[in-house]
Amino acid sequence: MLEDFRRIADDVAGEIASGQWRPGDRLPPQRDFAYRRGIAASTAARVYAELRRRGLVSGEVGRGTFVRAAAPVPASVLAEPWQAPINLESSFPILPGQPAALAQGLQGLLRPDVLDLALRAVPAAGTRAVRAVAAEFLAQPGWAPEPAQVLFAGNGRQAIAAALSALAPVGGRVGVEALTYPVFKGIAARLGIALVPIAMDDEGLRPDALEAAHRAAPLRAVYLQPVLHNPLGLSMPPGRRAALAALLRRLDLVAIEDRVFSFLADEVPLAALAPDHAIVVDSLSKRLAPGLTLGFAVPPRDLVEPMVAAIRSGPWSPGGLALEAASRWMADGTVAALVAEKRQDARTRQAIARQALDGLEARGDPRAYHLWLELPEGWRAEAFAAAAARKGIALTSGPAYAAGPGHAPAAVRLALASPPHEVLREALATLARLARTDPDQIAVD
Repeated sequence: MLEDFRRIADDVAGEIASGQWRPGDRLPPQRDFAYRRGIAASTAARVYAELRRRGLVSGEVGRGTFVRAAAPVPASVLAEPWQAPINLESSFPILPGQPAALAQGLQGLLRPDVLDLALRAVPAAGTRAVRAVAAEFLAQPGWAPEPAQVLFAGNGRQAIAAALSALAPVGGRVGVEALTYPVFKGIAARLGIALVPIAMDDEGLRPDALEAAHRAAPLRAVYLQPVLHNPLGLSMPPGRRAALAALLRRLDLVAIEDRVFSFLADEVPLAALAPDHAIVVDSLSKRLAPGLTLGFAVPPRDLVEPMVAAIRSGPWSPGGLALEAASRWMADGTVAALVAEKRQDARTRQAIARQALDGLEARGDPRAYHLWLELPEGWRAEAFAAAAARKGIALTSGPAYAAGPGHAPAAVRLALASPPHEVLREALATLARLARTDPDQIAVD
């Protein structure tokens, strides 16, 4: 009998692994399971107990038995979106009407002659027509890139990697905000580039700290997110951006300005204030969807050729089909319409979050798709993330964002974009209750 129930548990485990049962699915009641499998009710109980022991399912009193997500991934692989019953880890907003809106723009692309061209390899500079469309699309009040400066990569991460590769050799030093995008840390490590954490305050990266680091040992560049910073959600006020731009010019230092989240806010780019000392990187993955990737890079004129060489040798060149599809969506207004909807959606989700987390230290811009939750005394970030995972909620602990050792904030980043609104509300309410619980009691439970 022992062998039989384990064999059946193996079968169910295989069904879960193959996707027949997905995270969050409810298994049938044990009596129904026994009937369908032709086994005794006591054997079904042992099967369910074995699945719980393996961490594949969780039982909720009064609700049933549900398929769990796999164990949380370590911060080093945050380059991929994490799948969980409730995903508060990755920020890829997808609105219900997106597929229909995007499908309309692809009709012309399906003509054989057009598709034939789109399926061919394209250079980092794309075509003159696509550069013109992208330049107009990326333009902001006070900043209008020249089409000749616009380059393309496979996605935003590749654009960041190419910029970093073009600016810093192996062993080079690059400044970075003390809390930064975890994937950037991984890119730098793979390129053999040393990161120098730069102190921040409530307005973002501190110019005086950047200057001190550069004077101590010259930096080859600085990577920063001036608008809707990830993970803090803050945006540099105009005075801070102006002071930083002046410092970049004075030090002759180039900034890699990551604007991937900037579509949610109308803010003047740092590149508008220091056009010869900033490489703008951006992408379509947040504006559209993670499966529709295209990265942009807008370097100063004298860095266009080094960037082209970096993209080509990476290899981080864009896909022809993605480039052609994206240019159509940018030109016909599809992306702009989705951005307008997502701006409203982000504000709605922030309002939900602030209400659910009332009384806790949640910070960030109300326009952002994420916020930074500082945990009550007694909680460690990793322990809180693990406790949330046991409740079927995936999130990212603060230390994953620390650019240097010795700084492990007791905080977590909450990505608000993925779950439906009501699911988000319930998940945040669960996290609020968890945060108010004594962590020692959680360990006992």
